[in-house]
Amino acid sequence: MTWGPLEFLVLTFPGEAPGREAVGALAGLRRDGEVQVVDSLLVAKGADGAVSSTELADVPHLSETVAGRDAQNNLIGSEDAEEIGETLEPGSCALAVLVEHTWAKNAAEAVRQAGGQLAASVHIAPENVPGEGS
Repeated sequence: MTWGPLEFLVLTFPGEAPGREAVGALAGLRRDGEVQVVDSLLVAKGADGAVSSTELADVPHLSETVAGRDAQNNLIGSEDAEEIGETLEPGSCALAVLVEHTWAKNAAEAVRQAGGQLAASVHIAPENVPGEGS
């Protein structure tokens, strides 16, 4: 399978799991076809510091919200979960999501067919854009 541009996102939340409402925006992007959720993982750090991870598809109240049926690729591994867990505060969780930017897939394919490749990709936080967030 040929993928379009992929992005790995880690969203953190207080508590054991994000609520359905907290991930509604991602779910909307998936439903609208702007992104495809390639893989997802919920990582939680208990109050005792123990880290656990679960495929989002296995979390009943969230499985269809973000993951849908298409996010079963197992590309987010145990090493990723461990690294994410190290950054979490006790009693919090993270939603790790690998998304394909389907809106750019056709453009990416045209670039590849022309012998081109993505040389750089930089995300700029809104607070770093003059006039935004200030």
